[in-house]
Formats: sequence, structure tokens, C-alpha cells
Amino acid sequence: MNTPLSRRTALQAAGATALAAGLSGGLTATAAHADDDHSAPKLLTYPRPAAVPTNTSFKVRVRTAPDGAWQTLDVYRPQLEEINPTTGSGKVYTSSMVYFDFQGSVEIEVTYLKGGTTKARVRPDSYGITPELGGDTLVFTLDEPKDLVVQINDEIFDCLHLITNHVEHHPCAADDPDVIYFGPGVQTVPGGTLTVPSGKTVYLAGGAVLKATVLFKDVEKAALKGHGMIWASPGQGVLCEGSRNIRVEDVIIMNPGNYITTLGEARNVRMKKVRGFSSKGNGDGIDIFSSSDVVLDGCFLRNSDDCIAIYGHRWDYYGDTRDITVQNCTLWADVAHPVNIGTHGNTDAPEVIENLLIKNIDILDHREPQMNYQGCIALNPGDSNLIRNVRIEDVRIEDFRWGQVIYMKVMYNTKYNTSVGRGIEDVYIKNLTYTGTHANPSLFLGYDADHAIKNVTFENLVINGVVIADSMRKPSWYYTTDSIQWFSNEHVTNLRFLTTAEAEAAAL
Repeated sequence: MNTPLSRRTALQAAGATALAAGLSGGLTATAAHADDDHSAPKLLTYPRPAAVPTNTSFKVRVRTAPDGAWQTLDVYRPQLEEINPTTGSGKVYTSSMVYFDFQGSVEIEVTYLKGGTTKARVRPDSYGITPELGGDTLVFTLDEPKDLVVQINDEIFDCLHLITNHVEHHPCAADDPDVIYFGPGVQTVPGGTLTVPSGKTVYLAGGAVLKATVLFKDVEKAALKGHGMIWASPGQGVLCEGSRNIRVEDVIIMNPGNYITTLGEARNVRMKKVRGFSSKGNGDGIDIFSSSDVVLDGCFLRNSDDCIAIYGHRWDYYGDTRDITVQNCTLWADVAHPVNIGTHGNTDAPEVIENLLIKNIDILDHREPQMNYQGCIALNPGDSNLIRNVRIEDVRIEDFRWGQVIYMKVMYNTKYNTSVGRGIEDVYIKNLTYTGTHANPSLFLGYDADHAIKNVTFENLVINGVVIADSMRKPSWYYTTDSIQWFSNEHVTNLRFLTTAEAEAAAL
């Protein structure tokens, strides 16, 4: 691995002159010295380095509401992938992304430069944003930072991803000896890997594009933060192995040659508002192996494979995975699952994946032709894994292209596994909604009596506006799952569907 940057090298990378020049023309406050007034309207935009690709489908302007000066945003070009179900080959598409920071309220104006606009949609739908559309231009306001997708005429790939942050009032300083600082512009490190020492923070200022993998290897109390970007190709964005007390906040990770982030044998990791886009085969978002006490909070992930994957052993990572929280995230899987749990483990020394919380999630899309890899949320233990104590709450699934709402299978997938999973136990799913028409039947499949699915409860499951419960009116010989065309086999025991009132009464 490479030697970490010295303080002098870090300061040179910061480019103080570029910082002053790059920020002076486009900001109502400077990123280097934001003032302490946390209530006055502020807007910070950052120039795109000329060497970084752009896209020409959209023109985007923003201003402080209601009558600030308009500022035109530079557009970045994330790449995305779609699998051909006949050939298995993947086609890569270009898309658009902009980002900025603000405080107060902002008005956003988006113009579709290709023309022919008949309708516009701002997602996630749960935010309730209805834009004003006039010709090829739409306008809407935000009162707080959110990560959004603007779709014109239901375009899947030729759409706009809009990333917003709070203004940083106390950003890292370039002359801080505990900070490895990168200022605006394209930044590189020798060998393409930045190895972070214990106690150090890597800071990417707004407008910075770091072409490197950030590596936390056997370190403690280290961080990556800032409103800049990692352009990770051909590697991955962040690799965290054998490390403790790691923080990753706010960064955008674009077009990696592999995963957005891998956590292996990591402990006490917090990843907040990490945004990632990928188009390569096996281009997962955030993958967690043999790790514990991990929180993914407020992340936006659009990936060409699983957005979030939670596993046991694989490669050189060993041990149980437990105490994982995924909350306040927006997920879009162009291939495979938004959330996948359990595939990889250790047949020789079986592991447990337990104490998982998945809460307040918007799932925008899921497209997977292979039945074995479907499920907006999939629990698929193989390799003698046991999945237990899982709570899934407040998940909103918008209509997706191809797949299942939820999939539970105790599996022996010979492509990846050397043994069958041990089972799935004690799963509670509350306030899950799906609105749409494209979902295949959800499947619940135990392997046999000794490798079963036990104790799965749905509370307030809502499918197209209908609450699904065992007490709903139906022929007495029908299963509850028949009413929504889901299926569970004989190796699934104590599968229940309750209304909220029934669940509350049972808890008394």
C-alpha cells in the first residue's frame, strides 16, 4: 500500500489558490470560512473540474428562495447499467447528477434540454414534491437538504440525480495536522490508494474529485468526510478492513470499478449520507462482511448490483455479523437487490447474522430477471448461516421494473455456497408498503424441516392500499398469502399477518 500523504503534500493537494478562485464566483458563502449565522439563507455551489465528464441532458439552476440570484449548477455524469435478460450482457448508460449545499429554502429549476417533456416526477414519492411544469422546465422548492431523482417522461437512465447537503459551519482546516486535506479540482495519490492512519481525517472540500480508493486498514478513530467526490474507477471507493471507530460522512462515490464500499471485520462504523453510483458488473453499493455495530444512515445508493449487502465470511473476512442498522436511506438497484442478507458464510465454522434493523427506507427500483436473486429485501442464508432477530420498519417500495417485494429462502446456491443455510428466525416487518403492478409473487421457502423459516410477522403490510391480515375477509380455506399471490412452503412456520390494532392488542 502507499505511504499516507505528508502534511506538506496534503496542503499542496488542497490548492489554496484554486480554493479561493473556485469558490469566489459561485457562492453566497465560502466553504473555507462559513460564518456562524445558522439561520440566514445560504447557498454554496462548486465548479466541476474540466477533466471530469459532464452530461448535456439537463440545465439546472438554483437560488435562495424566494428571490435570490440564480446560479447554474455544473452537471456530472454517473454511469448506470441494465442487464439484457436474453444474453446476460450489460448495457451502460450515462445519466446526470448535480450537488450543492444550502441553508434555509431554495428554489430549483430543471430544464430538459432534449425537449418533448410531457410529465415530470420528483422522487422519492414519500417526499410529496409536485413540481410546477411549464414546457420543458420544472420548478420546485426545498426547505431542507434531500437527495432526489428528477424523471422526465419516466426515463429510467436519462434522469437527474440531485444531491444536497447542509452548509458546513466548521469545515476541516487545511493546516490541521490531523487532517489529510483535498481542495477543489482533480486530486490523485501515488498508486491510486490513500491509506489512512489512525486518528486522521481525510477531508474532501466541495469541488474536490479524488481519484483513489480510501483505505482504512487495521486502524482506529479515523474518518472520511466533506462535500467532495471520489471518482473510484478502476478500484472501489472506500475499503475498511479490521478497523474500529470509523466515520464516513457526506461524500459522493462515482463510477467505481468495484463496490462503493466494503466493510470487512470492522467494528463501530458510522456511514452517514454516503452517496454512490455504479455501473460495473458486481457493482454493489455498501457490502458488510463479518462486522458489528455498523450504522448506515441517510445514504443514497444507485447501483448495478445489491445496494446494501450483509454477509458473514467471504475472502479473508471471518466472524459473525451483528448489530447492523440501515436507516433513512434511498435505494435504487438497476441489477439485483436493494437489500440482500445472508448469501456468504463459513461452512467449516458456521456464523450468525443477527440483530438487524432496517428502518425508514425508500426503495425506488429493483430489476432482476433471475428468480434466485429477486427481492427488494432478500433474506437468503447459505453457507450454514443463521439469520435471526431482524426488524424491518417503515419501508416504502415504489413500483419497480422486475422482481419481488420480499424474498426469504434458506438456500444452497452451488454457485456461491458450500452448504445450505441453517435458517431464518424471528423477523418482524412493520409498515411495509408497496404500490405498483410489476411485482412477481413474493416467496418464503424453507429448505427442509431442519433448515426452516420460523416466526415471521407482518404488521400493517399494505399492498396497493389494502392492509393484508390473517383476519381479513376471505374463504376459510384460503391462506392469507393467496390474497396477494405470495407463496410459503411447508418449511415456513408461524408466518403471521396482523393489523396494527391486532399487534397492539397482542402486546398488552
